Amino acid sequence: MSNNRVRVGILGATGMVGQRFVQMLEKHPGFVVTAFAASDRSQGKPYAEACTWRLVGDMPAFVKKMVVQPPQPPLDCDVVVSSLPSDVARASEEAFARAGYPVISNASSFRMDEDVPLLIPEINSEHLDVLARQKQERGFSTGYIVTNPNCSTIIMALALAPLHLKFGIEAVIATTMQAISGAGYPGVPSLDVVDNVLPYIGGEEAKMESETRKILGRLGHNSFENAPFAVSAQCHRVNVADGHMVAVRVKLAKRASIEEVREALASYRSVPQELKLHTAPEHPVLVRDEDDRPQPRLDRDAGGGMSVTVGRLFPDNVLDYRFVVLGHNTVRGAAGAAILNAELLQVRGLLAEKSERKDAAPAEVRVR
Repeated sequence: MSNNRVRVGILGATGMVGQRFVQMLEKHPGFVVTAFAASDRSQGKPYAEACTWRLVGDMPAFVKKMVVQPPQPPLDCDVVVSSLPSDVARASEEAFARAGYPVISNASSFRMDEDVPLLIPEINSEHLDVLARQKQERGFSTGYIVTNPNCSTIIMALALAPLHLKFGIEAVIATTMQAISGAGYPGVPSLDVVDNVLPYIGGEEAKMESETRKILGRLGHNSFENAPFAVSAQCHRVNVADGHMVAVRVKLAKRASIEEVREALASYRSVPQELKLHTAPEHPVLVRDEDDRPQPRLDRDAGGGMSVTVGRLFPDNVLDYRFVVLGHNTVRGAAGAAILNAELLQVRGLLAEKSERKDAAPAEVRVR
């Protein structure tokens, strides 16, 4: 282990997203996994015993003997990434932030708080400026909380951002077809999803509608101003292992030809590409012109799973344009999103301040 790598603790380490964190961080040049935390039934056990590995390939050898800790400080790391269930995430993540740890969360608990960035580095890196307000108002020292959005929101927002930047957006209608891995493990019972489509995913539609407007909005005087357009979403679970697909219809504020729309999508680059962040794809948005693309099995791993793929781009008879966008829900939509957020924070110097945590007393908030 290199001494100059940032030490990462994973909260919710035994779940599907926690495992994806382990997989993606195994050979990361800037980060090294040094601590695991999870629920009561996993605590005190070596990771190999606590975690039933569900990803393709073997569990990395270096994590097998690491003992799983409770999801509360202190933890032997410099930063924590969290995939805790939302019912325990808020108390646990705030306890870590209060104890001086930067917290990068995949959970929904803090996403819509007025002093918490809901970050997609390609879109709204300037929203990190709200962290000064967060630290001051919450009484944090070196700790803070940054969140990444819902998986479907990330995938759709990456396709909307170039259009909003160049033409403005007045309305969005979205219909999702979401993979079963998005429900975690064991997730959706097979008898419910085989030969079936489930037209309801609890809380998902409201998340897409509210989170998209915060992400594509602006940070004013230390407060967020939502993007001024309406979003309508309908969410469905389909029998696909990985890869969320979103069928989008969009009304633009300015007239644009289909060639201009395609070019705006295909040429989109932003902060992570300029900074050459390790996990950032060279092309965050790929455009395919074939009649039958994108498809989850063929396109979910584009850009190492960090690119989204847009296809079926056509003029629309009701709004202006329609298209389909696909992304890998546990990579770009979850673990990869948080890792990219961490890389941006590191470059911005926001992971540099380390408190003396080994000697710190546990925070008063206890999580079970």
